[in-house]
Amino acid sequence: MMSKRQALKYVAGAMLGMTSLVAAAQSPAPFPSKTITMVVPYAPGGSSDTRARQVAAKMAVTLGQSIIVENRPGANGNIGTEYIAKAPADGHVIGIGNLAPLTVNKVLMAKVPFDPAIDLTPIGLIERGPLVLLVSADRSPIKNFQELASMAKSKPGSVNYASAGNGGAFHLAGELLEDALGAAMVHIPYRGGGPATTDLIAGTVNFMFDMVPASLPYTKASPPKARALAVAADKRLPQYPDVPTFAELGIKNFEVSNWFGLVAPKNTPAPVVAKLNDALNKALREPDLAERITSQGNIIGGGTPEQFAQFIAAERARWTKIVQDKKITAD
Repeated sequence: MMSKRQALKYVAGAMLGMTSLVAAAQSPAPFPSKTITMVVPYAPGGSSDTRARQVAAKMAVTLGQSIIVENRPGANGNIGTEYIAKAPADGHVIGIGNLAPLTVNKVLMAKVPFDPAIDLTPIGLIERGPLVLLVSADRSPIKNFQELASMAKSKPGSVNYASAGNGGAFHLAGELLEDALGAAMVHIPYRGGGPATTDLIAGTVNFMFDMVPASLPYTKASPPKARALAVAADKRLPQYPDVPTFAELGIKNFEVSNWFGLVAPKNTPAPVVAKLNDALNKALREPDLAERITSQGNIIGGGTPEQFAQFIAAERARWTKIVQDKKITAD
């Protein structure tokens, strides 16, 4: 028979074992423990979708887990972004966050089913795509930026510009330029960048802002169909070495880009966010991915989650003021 001391020892050992089992059951599984879903709030084939797939492939190697890209387009990015915001906060659902749903949709639209400042956790910036100001190469009398500025100032309301729709980066850049010149101009929104570019080339509209990759087939055609007058970057771009920045033209603080990065649901654990951020930064340092980004005139992102959060907050403050001051809506 077991002595009293042996019995107590046995019970204590059993309790310790049970405690260890309970603690192990309650502790979170190592991240990632299953396939990660990267949500793109836009249709397949666009720039953010293409880059998301390239980034996902690189991050999967670092994380040792598959990453599938899932497109959830609609409502100017709101549908996919809402899905990210309401997903379980364990890092296994992340997604692309960009200018519209993270900064201006909440003030552009009557109802947005999430608050980007509260319901999302920034992971890291992927890239910034500076905008370029374009005019028609052979149908426009405007040959340089000074002529455009002079026309806008001498005849308020006589100059118009196209965009891919209300409240997008191309539209907001036009509003910013209107303020910088102190001259009223007319905004003409189109249903997408394609129709806007068509009318720009035809000379139907005076100018438009566009992304560098989208502009190159027109500016580099023989003969050129569009002419670049200025780039909204902090320095000249390799794709447009002869095109000045707005700062060189005397307009300060005119750096405007379409940008996107990775976000997760709110309350995603800090160690998980750190691991995702590390995988993203490693992906962006891969030479082939870096070349794909910079060859298109875009600027590689990276950095910490905190830096991305600060960037988003600054963009939100900047564009919210313009949208509210000018009473811009999504309609």
